[in-house]
Amino acid sequence: MPDGRKQYRVAIVGTGAIAGGRHIPAIQAQDGRAKVVAVVDVDGDRAAAFAAEWGVEHSYTDLDTMLAADQPDLAIICTPPSVHHAGVQACLRADAWVWCEKPPVLSLAEYDGLMADERDGGPYVGYVFQHRFGSAARTLREHIAAGALGRPLVGICHTLWYRDDAYYEVPWRGKWETEGGGPTMGHGIHQMDLMLSLLGDWREVRAMMGTLDRRIATEDVSLAAVSFESGALVSVVNSVLSPREVSYLRFDFSEATVEVSHLYGYDNSHWTWTPLRGVAEERAAGWLPTTDVRSSHNVQLAEFLDSMDRAERPAVSGADGRRSLELITGLYQSAITGSPVNRAELEPGNPFYTQLDGGGRYSAGITAGVTR
Repeated sequence: MPDGRKQYRVAIVGTGAIAGGRHIPAIQAQDGRAKVVAVVDVDGDRAAAFAAEWGVEHSYTDLDTMLAADQPDLAIICTPPSVHHAGVQACLRADAWVWCEKPPVLSLAEYDGLMADERDGGPYVGYVFQHRFGSAARTLREHIAAGALGRPLVGICHTLWYRDDAYYEVPWRGKWETEGGGPTMGHGIHQMDLMLSLLGDWREVRAMMGTLDRRIATEDVSLAAVSFESGALVSVVNSVLSPREVSYLRFDFSEATVEVSHLYGYDNSHWTWTPLRGVAEERAAGWLPTTDVRSSHNVQLAEFLDSMDRAERPAVSGADGRRSLELITGLYQSAITGSPVNRAELEPGNPFYTQLDGGGRYSAGITAGVTR
């Protein structure tokens, strides 16, 4: 590398749409800091076709074989959720850093187990939550930390998307044992992670969910009220039943309202900053981002590689990466049991710690009145 930085050898595990559509462009955007040397897919023809399309020298059908032969510095996991845990564990044990697509794994138990395979200075596993990394979110995070907008009071975190019946014809979707949950786990997790990265730790969740229209085992909609350690109260909605799709977050502080409305990614134009009446114009103008960086895999990967350069834990890893899975676990427990859940309850011995439906406690047909 001309600037003296290391070039990292990358393996892509899973060659579905997200690998070619998001991860290859992200790698290509790193100015030579990363090079794909191998791909893995259980479908050998698909792996070979992907390798040929993107100029990758080696393709494999077995992860362990690839790890032994190519010894990558970084593995990017793009497989279905049910095999995230095994894939991440194998890579960490082979001394490869890991960047894993969402959802991280299928339970807090699996998540915590993987932390035992990390070592001080690396390798570490981080997770793909690119919405944290746009310039507007970074700027807002700095303002919250500095108290520039006043106290956080009220919030909205809504992921209102649409997925039809054909979407769920993919065998692993819509099942607790292979996807881990419905839109709460597979879709809304992105906006919830952004919310948590801004507002910090949550305290209690009260939730409802149902399977209203899709013939799946998980929920197709969930609603929750979440209280935070700061005292803020937030409404969270996750849906795959919403024809007008939107990802919408709103944060009301004592001196301003900040909103973002987008779908799968944002730039500064998607954000609105509204000062409290009486706040000086020049002060409000100082809240706005000074650069315009779109949320993307590209920008998160660049920061991940910086962490590798420094041999330190990346963002969205360890306790920081655990937050969204914690909230989802608490939300499911509250919705299924009908009781509020405190964050402190989510520990070993709790059935929802090991299985997000509490071990088969959610029956879509009974809960939502759906005829199956």
